[in-house]
Amino acid sequence: MVATPLRRRAGRHRALLGWLYAAPTAAFVVALFALPLLLVLRMAASRWPLLAGDQGLNAPDNLTAAVGHRLFTDSVVFTLKYTLLATVLLLALGLGLALLVQESSRWNNLLRASFLVPGALGLASASLLFYVLYSPYASPLGPVMRRLDITFLGSPNAALASTVFLVVWRYAGFYMVLMLVGLQSIPADVFEAARADGANRWQTFRRVTLPLLRPTLALTTVLCVTGSLLAFEQFYLLTKGGPDNSTVTVVQLIYLIAFQGQNDLGVAAALSVVVLVALVLLNALQLRAFRPEER
Repeated sequence: MVATPLRRRAGRHRALLGWLYAAPTAAFVVALFALPLLLVLRMAASRWPLLAGDQGLNAPDNLTAAVGHRLFTDSVVFTLKYTLLATVLLLALGLGLALLVQESSRWNNLLRASFLVPGALGLASASLLFYVLYSPYASPLGPVMRRLDITFLGSPNAALASTVFLVVWRYAGFYMVLMLVGLQSIPADVFEAARADGANRWQTFRRVTLPLLRPTLALTTVLCVTGSLLAFEQFYLLTKGGPDNSTVTVVQLIYLIAFQGQNDLGVAAALSVVVLVALVLLNALQLRAFRPEER
């Protein structure tokens, strides 16, 4: 009879202690995520010029103006194209590099460090570095570029390819590390059993490595797709959306609507909400696609 109230008191004490431990993180999430999200939703439903503040509710018009913007369709198509290219290249190269340096040795450790070096640069710094490298006047290769009439940012396809190259160079090492962690979490006896059954390298990779790497592939795909859909710095610094607005991403369009041209925070917030909903749905579909198969 005595033990039960004591256990209940101890359980309440542990629950209270758990809430106290979680309180700082909860406050952080509320202050830096929940409250800004509520503010964006309020702005999306209001007429909110940049310098005038809230001018009253205007929910449907903001959404209509965002979707009807002259650059909306082009920016969505371009963002999806960039996301597809960047995701395929980063995941393929990250997995390939991880397989290359999977075994720990002196040279493999050197390769790992070399592949990770670009990750030490911030994306904005890397973008400025490549902007100089691509310039026919400031680049060390400038004389050759001018003589051969090579332009890395002068056409839509060249600008896209040049930016994708920058992103792959910057992030390949990061995805290599994630893939390497996933590969090293696979038990070695699984590969030994596959070899004992007569499986060759390709069969082992297809039937053993990829299925067991599914959680890592889910994580890396979500990170890569989300980062690509929210691309801003690399295009803003490298191409400024050019040539002829051919490299304007959706996030760049939000920036243009909010701070250039229209100066309308309400329309920009409405477009931000559309992007948020699309990201949530897309990430849910990705996680569902990588869900382990039920047997």
